[in-house]
Amino acid sequence: MRKMILPTLLLAFAAFSANAETIQERTVTCFACHGEHGTSETENTPSLGGQQAPYALIQLFMFREKLRTFEPMNEMAKSLTDDDLRIFSDFIATLPKPVPSAEAGDPARMARGQALVQQNRCNTCHNTDFSGKENVPRIANQREDYLAKTLGEYKDNSRHGYDGTMADVMQPIAKEQISDLAYYIAHTR
Repeated sequence: MRKMILPTLLLAFAAFSANAETIQERTVTCFACHGEHGTSETENTPSLGGQQAPYALIQLFMFREKLRTFEPMNEMAKSLTDDDLRIFSDFIATLPKPVPSAEAGDPARMARGQALVQQNRCNTCHNTDFSGKENVPRIANQREDYLAKTLGEYKDNSRHGYDGTMADVMQPIAKEQISDLAYYIAHTR
């Protein structure tokens, strides 16, 4: 089913983007996967809301240039100009931040996750509230499944950032600890 939807979305994006006049019209297709107002409800798909423009710009550039590979995003970004990348990244920065989880979280998992954050100084680059800054992503209130997937990919070196920082950070973290780390970040208020 997903294989049938994806080509249709890509064709719609290409046709719609070429004829659309406003950024709101051009981003309709983005919200099909990344959720209304940039808050994802799709498994393993990040929320875009609250991301800083510099971070979004870098990611869109990496998708366009296939430095970061995820075929749907590579296809959508391939025809974007540098101006388009700036317009999209500036727009993403205006989207509302995802709402914190209503669930306080399991105290034992929260404690294990908090210890990992402190040991590995995640709150240095991503800020103490995980809001991110400039080219460092906002991870606060991000989808737990997406966080676990991404952290696992940095750990096994199947996801490459624009530098090796996250691969280095993830090396001392055991695969079994990734779920607690993702859980803590997703549930921190």
